[in-house]
Amino acid sequence: HDYISPRDSYAVTKIREAGLVIFGKTNTPEFGLTPFTEPLLFGPTNNPWDLERTTAGSSGGSGAAVAAGFVPIATANDGGGSIRMPASCCGLFGMKPSRGRISWGRMFGDMWNGAAVEGSVSRTVRDSAAYLDAVQGASPGDPYIIAPPVRPYLQEVSTAPGKLRIGYSCAHTLGHEVDPACVKAVAQTVEILKSEGHLVEEVPLPYHKEFLSKAFLVIVAGETAGELRVLGEFLGRKVRTSDVEPNTYALHLLGKSFTAADYAYAKHKWNELCRNIADFHEKYDLLLTPTLAQRPFKTGALQNTASEKILVNTINTLGLGGVARTQVDQLAEKIYNWMPWTAFANMTGQPSMSVPMFRTEEDNHETLPVGVMFTARLGEEDMMFRLAGQLERAAPWIDHYPGI
Repeated sequence: HDYISPRDSYAVTKIREAGLVIFGKTNTPEFGLTPFTEPLLFGPTNNPWDLERTTAGSSGGSGAAVAAGFVPIATANDGGGSIRMPASCCGLFGMKPSRGRISWGRMFGDMWNGAAVEGSVSRTVRDSAAYLDAVQGASPGDPYIIAPPVRPYLQEVSTAPGKLRIGYSCAHTLGHEVDPACVKAVAQTVEILKSEGHLVEEVPLPYHKEFLSKAFLVIVAGETAGELRVLGEFLGRKVRTSDVEPNTYALHLLGKSFTAADYAYAKHKWNELCRNIADFHEKYDLLLTPTLAQRPFKTGALQNTASEKILVNTINTLGLGGVARTQVDQLAEKIYNWMPWTAFANMTGQPSMSVPMFRTEEDNHETLPVGVMFTARLGEEDMMFRLAGQLERAAPWIDHYPGI
């Protein structure tokens, strides 16, 4: 953790060129692997709206910093929901841009098979748009090239979106129950959308749960194994169990247990998902769902149980990646019960945004933010900023702050 990079990334270079002042480094889970921000090295990040609850992850430190008023905007990245989930939990706006919109250069070509992208979380739609204007664009050697915006995104925020066709669903991808607060957030948003003249219809989800356990986790585990191999090259030796957190090491063993055929098959399923989503967008401009299936949970709620810790330690000590393979479905159930919708846009590369449209009263009379999520066709961030600006004007959230 004392290592300092000898060079700036492409995105940071753009940030400096735009005149932004870099304030500091916020907390993240190790390798950005978990949907909560509770690293062993620095401890948990607490939600400014309720200090006993999560900010989600992996950009939870960024979410907390913006929600608490330290900064108006913070960088974030998203490999399975890591911009949108903290935005939802912290009452912020967060857009995951399209694959290829912001370069990962110079150190990386892509991350997680193209699932992970750079972005930001902010108090206002305007600031996210201005940030994306500043940092978007490709660099030499990038594997993904996407058409640049026709005009600055900042101009789109104040432009009416026109009549959009929006399909919405609150159906849980795994078939589980959804928190009534999350359902209510979507219902209220639907009414606002209709009042603004949009065509809004309830639809079945255009994907199914096997894409998560059979395709997404395979790639994430494989990429984690690859990242630890790169770390070993940097260290000049193989990574030891003491070098990383137990769950990270177990995930890398799981990744090593998969074959090249497993990885290739998972990529095939990703393409199948892309085709399914493309069919959906033949009829609808946007898919609307809750961002998360539950309101922010208590810190530590998704940590390993005592029996799970024993299993992880056994796997790591004995190098039993094959045993970890038997736990994939259980792992998917535990994680994706909380985040059943976010990862699909990472697999397809589409832009997706969480908008802070709802706040719920808790037993202690505190409020907790609940976001809703819109996902559009690849490259249509301009349309999303137009809609987000319209929603921000129709249901302003700027005056809602946590009581800290």
